[in-house]
Amino acid sequence: MKFLIAGLGNPGAEYQDTRHNIGFTILDAFAKASNVFFEDHRYGFTCEVKLKGHTLILLKPTTFMNLSGNAIRYWMNKEKIEPQNLLVIVDDLALPFGMLRLKPKGSDAGHNGLRSIQDTLGHNEYARIRFGIGDNFPKGGQVRYVLGKWDKDELAALPERSDMAVEMIWSFCLQGLQLTMTQFNKK
Repeated sequence: MKFLIAGLGNPGAEYQDTRHNIGFTILDAFAKASNVFFEDHRYGFTCEVKLKGHTLILLKPTTFMNLSGNAIRYWMNKEKIEPQNLLVIVDDLALPFGMLRLKPKGSDAGHNGLRSIQDTLGHNEYARIRFGIGDNFPKGGQVRYVLGKWDKDELAALPERSDMAVEMIWSFCLQGLQLTMTQFNKK
């Protein structure tokens, strides 16, 4: 069975370690824990992880956030991955920092990456891990906040929260959506 695990973010050094790139950060942690390395391919940096008879393709799109759907559609078609085996990791302003929520489907909630995926695939029936980045910004400061670097306290907590997200990915692929939601969404 094949899975596509897509971490959303923006390519380029200026976006590295920003809140909006949490999807890339989590996939980097996953790849490091799996002792694999990303390679530059069409529409993104990818690597492959074998897990108990499953193949996980990790994808960090190079299409920029607003066009994430193009990369995801390409890799789903190329690898013949079913929508139920797609997992997207995305930042979420509506959740407090570090809170993780797995959802089976849902609206884009104003997130440009999710909107692109929904528009490109023609549906929103795919799982996503929402990583809370909080909403600690003044009125009109959302873009600066989302594209800003983590503060000192967030940086200190980020490894533990990223490790939890990695565990959620493993669980999603091995135990399925419902058991993973039951196990992790209460934490």
